[in-house]
Amino acid sequence: MTTPPTTVALVTLGCARNDVDSEELAGRLEAGGFRLVEDAAEADTVVVNTCGFVEAAKKDSVDTLLAAADYKDSGRTQAVVAVGCLAERYGEQLADALPETDAVLSFDDYADISDRLRSILSGTKHQPHVPRDRRKLLPLAPSARAATTGVAIPGHGDHIPAELKPVRSTESAESDDGPQPLKGRFVTTAPEELTIDAPDLASAPASGPRVVRRRLDGGPMAPLKLASGCDRRCAFCAIPMFRGAFVSRRPTEVLGEAQWLAENGVRELFLVSENSTSYGKDLGDLRLLETLVSEIAEVPGIARIRVSYLQPAEMRPTLITAMTSTPGVVPYFDLSFQHASGPLLRRMRRFGDAERFLDLIAQVRATAPTAGIRSNVIVGFPGETEEDVDILCDFLSRAGLDAIGVFGYSDEDGTEAETYDGKLDEDTIAARLDRVTRLAEDLTSARAESRVGELLEILLESVDPSTDPATEADTEANTEADTDADTDRADGRSGEGRAAHQGPEVDGSTTVIGLPDDVNVGDIVSAKVVGTDGVDLIAEFAALVSPQDSRRAANLTA
Repeated sequence: MTTPPTTVALVTLGCARNDVDSEELAGRLEAGGFRLVEDAAEADTVVVNTCGFVEAAKKDSVDTLLAAADYKDSGRTQAVVAVGCLAERYGEQLADALPETDAVLSFDDYADISDRLRSILSGTKHQPHVPRDRRKLLPLAPSARAATTGVAIPGHGDHIPAELKPVRSTESAESDDGPQPLKGRFVTTAPEELTIDAPDLASAPASGPRVVRRRLDGGPMAPLKLASGCDRRCAFCAIPMFRGAFVSRRPTEVLGEAQWLAENGVRELFLVSENSTSYGKDLGDLRLLETLVSEIAEVPGIARIRVSYLQPAEMRPTLITAMTSTPGVVPYFDLSFQHASGPLLRRMRRFGDAERFLDLIAQVRATAPTAGIRSNVIVGFPGETEEDVDILCDFLSRAGLDAIGVFGYSDEDGTEAETYDGKLDEDTIAARLDRVTRLAEDLTSARAESRVGELLEILLESVDPSTDPATEADTEANTEADTDADTDRADGRSGEGRAAHQGPEVDGSTTVIGLPDDVNVGDIVSAKVVGTDGVDLIAEFAALVSPQDSRRAANLTA
């Protein structure tokens, strides 16, 4: 009798970079004979990809691990395994603190994840790693990192185990009929027309880099990792310690994965990293991102490219131009301001101030008046004064941002700020957090209202098969256009998606009403904004702009 495959469920917490890492783990596990299931209660093993960014995220990760451990008492689950940033950051400390978790794995274990899980399921006790500063694993000079081997970097194609590499050779990659379609579990180099003139390509393997990945979300948007790690030394941030120094993925590797994602139905690529503005600096070209986005835009099937995680101090005119004038690249600027008070930003080990940031925003708006601009800010940083908060609020009131994330400061282990004097008490931080959050909500709602009347292009991510109920959202006070629109709305379906200024998950969404029957998930439609609900928009269908390609790759695992 054939033994059924061992089942595994992947639970992903945190950012889009973690989403990519989970899909790498999923690809490796499936290649290793595991069967992926969505319901953790039905899995032999539950793997939790944790987040270790801030205190709230750490608590969420611990709570999720404990909830998964409960399945060992009530279901078929035999083991719960922690991976990801919290696991990497704390290693043996996390294992000691959470005996309910059967193993805590490092990034170094990812390449052999199938063997690790089988060993754990067999009863072998895994020895957790001792936490270390991963910045020290790579040379200090960025230009020397590309030649470094033996360092595990999730989502990069240079540490694939030999048994997972494809059998076909370079010579067999093409036939008399031309290039063969990508299939199997790996992405090879992009077609000839997608290569770019970049200094790193001369040293790239002739057969191209290979990446293993299995999509866990079949939606029309997918994150695509540009780089890993960060060389900045922000006083409040611990990420570089456990994610390591900045390392760019080679352009051929990024392009190859972009092509595979397109062949699996992806319309929008969300380019992610810890600092996308630094892309290429370790490959000899600090402006490589400007070239790369235009090449990705040429990949058949990709309709949108969205760049995330931009450092204001590293923005440059050529990048603004590329992001506002390259066909297929949406004018979307995820700018990490963190604050607006110049003296406080220096204390944070960051650059800029309110006027410099407003000037940067003006440069963007000059080339793309309706561009989406979002940012995150921290309140309650050690030494922050009421005057600093006033400066921040004034800046936000003048900036015209589409989305604002507001975080209250908390000490992070091992950071410079942890040692600072001038710490504020919890009540003061909470009060400032409430003040700035309320302001941010008012400002972003007003920004959304200013878009009423605009004709936007929306990528549909879900479609309601039922008749459109003429929208239940309460939008009657937003604009006179709402009343007129209510009388004009024809019967039809509704759908939800995102406009160019709306990033995945955190920037709001657009509900499109009056959709005809032949419009589906993955289509891009034009729609006129007729109302708002906070940062969310309500828009009336105008036309089908770009239908989803009906072609789908049968194998969802590269």
